[in-house]
Amino acid sequence: MDISTQNQLVLVLRYIDDRNTVQERFFEFIPLQSANAEAIATALSERLAGILPDEQKGKLICQAYDGASVMRGATSVHFSRGLLGDRTGNRQPGYKPETDLGGFASFFSRSPKRTSVLDEQVAHRLPTSSNVRWNFHSRAVNTVFEHREDLVECFRRIRSSSGFDDKTNKEAGGYIRLLEDPDFNFFLQLFHHIMPHVDFLYAKLQKRNIDSVHINGCIQQFQKDIQNIRDSIEAMVVEQSSGSDQPRKRRALREEDHSRIAAEVCDTIMGHTKERFAFTDHLISATLLQANRFGEYHNSFPEVALISTLKAYPMLNGSKLKTELSLIYGKEEFKSCCGAVDLFQLFVDNNLSEVFSETVTLLKIIITTPMSTAEAERCFSTLKRVKNFLRNTMTQDRLNALAILSMEKKLVNEMTDFNQKLPAFTRSLESQTHIRKM
Repeated sequence: MDISTQNQLVLVLRYIDDRNTVQERFFEFIPLQSANAEAIATALSERLAGILPDEQKGKLICQAYDGASVMRGATSVHFSRGLLGDRTGNRQPGYKPETDLGGFASFFSRSPKRTSVLDEQVAHRLPTSSNVRWNFHSRAVNTVFEHREDLVECFRRIRSSSGFDDKTNKEAGGYIRLLEDPDFNFFLQLFHHIMPHVDFLYAKLQKRNIDSVHINGCIQQFQKDIQNIRDSIEAMVVEQSSGSDQPRKRRALREEDHSRIAAEVCDTIMGHTKERFAFTDHLISATLLQANRFGEYHNSFPEVALISTLKAYPMLNGSKLKTELSLIYGKEEFKSCCGAVDLFQLFVDNNLSEVFSETVTLLKIIITTPMSTAEAERCFSTLKRVKNFLRNTMTQDRLNALAILSMEKKLVNEMTDFNQKLPAFTRSLESQTHIRKM
């Protein structure tokens, strides 16, 4: 929803251009009267019918949506919330340290006097945690973990100062007890180990040229890393117990509780990862082009995966595709490719597109199947900047024009005859001076 309370649906197209480069472009914002599934489906059907003529509709491969519960009456769990949301319930203290981490930033942001003490003692601002982007959680966890001692001293200075009211002193005392609590520190340390792997996965999934072959390897590596952390939990518990000199509280968790809860956290993260990124039947075709399995496929051809692929994409010539794949599995030069994009580029660079025509067609299908909705999130961020409180009455044409100039400025700069090709956009702007400012 934009600043004028208008529901907006962003349309992003993913395709391969004439230079055989994968592109993911913002097309336009579509106003919606309602955010339910029927309204979204109707708006998409009507708009796509106007974009593509009938003879080109066969090039539409799939649709992709983010995992947030934006549609009324629908329920879905976003992966980031699966990671750091309802992991194991609220049955014991220490289950959700990021909830308390958000309180640290809020405590200091409400007062410039508190912030001044933070800058003097810690010399580092505390990032606000968020349920939308994973890296905000990571920054909050790492900052508190790395500056824990300085934060304790910061809160002690606030308590000992006469310049703060009683409420502030009580809150500071509560945060001191929290930072010295063995349960809190154990789970803070646990997530300090987990979050770098989340950051790495986050960075991988933000790439515009991500494909199903590559993403499968990223997910497998992420699950392997989390499993390694799970296997080292016992050592972490022993280290935490031996290194803590704080007296044990009556209601503190026992060592076996730490081990059990930490194992549940890791299991939940791996379970949500598997569920969130589970490939459906029509994407089983991606397994045909996993380079790390070419040796295995050379000895035993994946007939089941080929049958599923031909069922999902009947336009492929099954016998020719099988012949091409059999040849690919036996060649060493293809085994070094990392993902479908690399394999596709290898065919293009060596003029093999016609020789392996069916494989190239399958690669194009896999490459243009979106594996991430990061581009849509970027578009909505631009929407908030373009249509703000001071410009909340602009027309939809003007909004789309400004959004394209902002998000696709590189493409616009490369078009020397931009004004001639897109007169509708230039008419929606007040002057050429405004264009130069964008």
